Amino acid sequence: MSGNKSSRVIPVAVAISILAGIVIGIFYASHFSGNKLGIINTSSNKLNALLGVIENQYVDTVDMYELVEDAMPMILGELDPHSLYIPAKDLEMANSELEGSFSGIGIEFSIQNDTIHVNRVIPGGPSEKVGVMAGDRIVYVDDSLFVGDGVTFETAPRKLKGPKGSEVKLGIVRHGEPGMLSFTVVRGDIPVNSVDAAYMLDGQFGYVKVNKFGRTTHAELLMAVAKLSQQGCQGVVIDLRGNTGGYMEAAVQMVNEFLPENKLIVYTEGRMYPREERYSDGTGSCQNMPLVVLIDEGSASASEIFAGAIQDNDRGTVIGRRSFGKGLVQQPIEFSDGSAIRLTIARYYTPSGRCIQKPYTNGESSDYEMDILNRYEHGEFFSKDSIKQNLDEEYHTRLGRVVYGGGGIMPDIFVPQDTADVTTYYSMVVNKGLSVRFAFDYTDKNRNALREYADAESLLACLRQQDVVGQFVAYATSKGVKRRNIQIQKSRKLLENVVYGNIIYNMLGIEEYTKYINQSDKTVQKALEVLREGKSYPAVPDVAFSGENGTK
Repeated sequence: MSGNKSSRVIPVAVAISILAGIVIGIFYASHFSGNKLGIINTSSNKLNALLGVIENQYVDTVDMYELVEDAMPMILGELDPHSLYIPAKDLEMANSELEGSFSGIGIEFSIQNDTIHVNRVIPGGPSEKVGVMAGDRIVYVDDSLFVGDGVTFETAPRKLKGPKGSEVKLGIVRHGEPGMLSFTVVRGDIPVNSVDAAYMLDGQFGYVKVNKFGRTTHAELLMAVAKLSQQGCQGVVIDLRGNTGGYMEAAVQMVNEFLPENKLIVYTEGRMYPREERYSDGTGSCQNMPLVVLIDEGSASASEIFAGAIQDNDRGTVIGRRSFGKGLVQQPIEFSDGSAIRLTIARYYTPSGRCIQKPYTNGESSDYEMDILNRYEHGEFFSKDSIKQNLDEEYHTRLGRVVYGGGGIMPDIFVPQDTADVTTYYSMVVNKGLSVRFAFDYTDKNRNALREYADAESLLACLRQQDVVGQFVAYATSKGVKRRNIQIQKSRKLLENVVYGNIIYNMLGIEEYTKYINQSDKTVQKALEVLREGKSYPAVPDVAFSGENGTK
């Protein structure tokens, strides 16, 4: 046991020493608003002396830069689960997801058989302008072979992204073409959208899928709502399932669209950061629109701010499964070499006073990382009764409805994960990625014929005539998955969803794919039911609670 303790303490001690050398001087950090934060080194004579001893007297030459890079994650790992270090080589990619754009060639791709496959070419982007097409395989980048084990979702973006205006040469293999095609692509600004889909579920109610909270999310939401309003939208479903969060400011702006004036949205508080409250300003465009919010265990951070504000203000109904429980506020701090840390400085609290963050132990990340799996194994995805609320943290919404703290947002209406038709055959072909690979191959071979269909409904009619699911089963058999007819019949609808859905995505994009998947999504259907019955606004409980701001 003493050996384990020593192995843990020694690298941490070295890491702390190294950090002292890093923070000497002044460097700046971007807050949510883009302001710079100056950090000045405090007294660290002992740590500085240790660094000098290592550099001047250690038996071997030490690469101090590499030592720092290795130590930074260990230091932050001794804090909370969300403080982290981002090396310079990864920072641009980490930021681009939330900033609304990045400089690249304008494709969506997957990696299959150690090769980059172009799934979609972004309209108007650099690749489309030179003739790159969906279905192309990129095998050369800048005259160097780029296939094999070295092609990963980490290395590929680094090869394809680059400064705006720079050139990259691509060698492409295309189905039906005898030789390799060459293209020179001039990199440009590529938009990163936050809203995947915005469409009418029926003649009255709309649906908006938000995948992250980035710099452009509020503007995208306004455009989505305007589009739906033109189609007669009288209520909306905001789908935040799988949305891991992003900028707090984006969530605040979105909530503001739905709340009347002077309603508390969220507040933050930390040891060095006094309580800061954010209120609605009454300028929202959707203040009277019936609202349902969808969440699940993948909804975190800014998603939980949005859902918690709507729930605590009794503005709409939250449907789905308990959210992740990420309520720690990170401050980005940049270093002169282009790397950065995201340091936790405060916690998020919902209007009723609930802390969103689930429990954790400093420096112990393994249990925290296993939390979602533990929830699954304990049955939380399938039964509301399996969810143990912290009864010691009872809070109340403005109408007096009881809500609980202790981590995450518990929905007003629980919808379990549907596993009725899941079989071992279905799980095997999906987990092996066979459905994605088959869909890509099928799309590639039939792309010209499939281009005739402009929407999911007409494309589906074609696919059903071709017995594509039967073709997929034969494909899975050829890949070593034993055919099990009874299980295939039981899971046929699920197999249709995953195979047809991937082909629709390949040909028509994310919105048409979302429309198709939502037709059989029980959480979406429950949301539509609530809206149709006029029950999106929570009712006053039989025994109402009276308290200022709805807190306990």
